[in-house]
Amino acid sequence: MKIIIMRSGPLLTIQDRGRFGYSKFGIGNAGAMDQDAYELANALVGNTKGEAVLEATLMGPEIYFSEDCVCAITGADMKPMLDDKPVENNKAIMVPGGATLKLGFTTNGCRSYIAFAGGIDVPEVMQSRSTDIKCGIGGLKGRKLEDEDQLDIAESLKSFDDILKKSQKGTYPQKTYDRDITVRVVMGPQEYAFSEKGIETFLSQTYEVKSESDRMGIRLQGEAIESKAGVDIVSDGIAFGSIQIPNNGQPIVLMADHQTTGGYAKIATVIRVDLPRLAQALPGNKVHFQKITVKEAEKLCKKHMKRYRK
Repeated sequence: MKIIIMRSGPLLTIQDRGRFGYSKFGIGNAGAMDQDAYELANALVGNTKGEAVLEATLMGPEIYFSEDCVCAITGADMKPMLDDKPVENNKAIMVPGGATLKLGFTTNGCRSYIAFAGGIDVPEVMQSRSTDIKCGIGGLKGRKLEDEDQLDIAESLKSFDDILKKSQKGTYPQKTYDRDITVRVVMGPQEYAFSEKGIETFLSQTYEVKSESDRMGIRLQGEAIESKAGVDIVSDGIAFGSIQIPNNGQPIVLMADHQTTGGYAKIATVIRVDLPRLAQALPGNKVHFQKITVKEAEKLCKKHMKRYRK
């Protein structure tokens, strides 16, 4: 079957779990910004293999369905409507052929995810369907989706009836995304580059999300973080959640579309469990950093990831 993007919104892309194993060639991971919402959307429609979904930022799309389909919407609340009737988030919904699904402006959170039973059928590039706009690969022609784009939806491995019945058994309330966020971090790898005052500032002050934030990084504004003798380093690897401190002393949390290497010192790294909170942060939201140990971060991650075991 096909879907037609009647209205795309400001940033609509195809994403999956990400593109891994190619950083040494300068190719980043891409993938869903909010991996929790992504995984839930796929689970609700019976997809179990990291299928591709739509990721909408700030405002959702308007989508026409050529045939019957089951889909699910998770993440930010964009007040979805099916042929002008409200439908629930975090639940599998039956969409009849000829119907139109509309998502509006977000009322809570930043990014919504739309999964389709069977997944979006676009070619894999380096073992992923994720759109990497910087490199121009993945998704649909390596770009954000535009009005009148058409996408193929693969045949579901499960019957629509079975998917809908299973969805009725579990309830997933709409998340409320706080405007005041505390994220836990593991210090380093270049903690040594910062003064005691700089580290104290980082862990005690409140930072505000800037409007320039995007899939590459969450840019923050607040009290400058003091270094010992500058923040320039020999370029080294960057991970999802690395916190760079450029020369102006303002933190940048590097996200799904982060570069593979960078030459600014990284004061800390946001733990996997808390990255979805930043993925849903809006301009003006407040961010605080809390230091934990590697052992604590691993324990939290293991507990958190149990929900994704298939």
